[in-house]
Amino acid sequence: MTVISGGSSGGSSSSSRVHAVVDSPIGRLTLVATPAGLAGLYVAGHRNAADPEAFGAAVPGRLAAAAAQLEEYFAGRRTRFDLELDLAGTAFQRRVWAELLAVGYGETVSYGELARRIGRPRAFRAVGAANGRNPVSIIVPCHRVVAAGGALTGYGGGLDRKRFLLDLESGPAGRPAG
Repeated sequence: MTVISGGSSGGSSSSSRVHAVVDSPIGRLTLVATPAGLAGLYVAGHRNAADPEAFGAAVPGRLAAAAAQLEEYFAGRRTRFDLELDLAGTAFQRRVWAELLAVGYGETVSYGELARRIGRPRAFRAVGAANGRNPVSIIVPCHRVVAAGGALTGYGGGLDRKRFLLDLESGPAGRPAG
């Protein structure tokens, strides 16, 4: 089970953060962690990415579990992540991100439905904004949110990557065995 902490990373200095860069089918991923958990996952050109100077020292071993789980995900052998997360955001944003974790592998949900699920049915635009500020894409699956009619809209890593992730999760090659 992925656990979202209260977002201590917002106040952590870059000296307490570490990062690693790993290769993936959608390009290089930068993973950023605080002592409390994974605080960032960014693709090259990621909109709303944190300042790279705040990533901290390169310490790949500290992020080995996250890197391994991402490798399993891209290989079609993992449908859920089991990592501690340290997500800095408002209470509303963390509520949206927590609800994103309930959207299953291979499923999609509209911004309006996500707003209804958190008890704020008229807040679909705010839900979209919170979705766009998700600092740990893929693991907190913001790529699974689509427009009301099912069209692909907004993704911090680009729509081509969003399509790839959705295809990975829905195609026969992307379905885990067993």
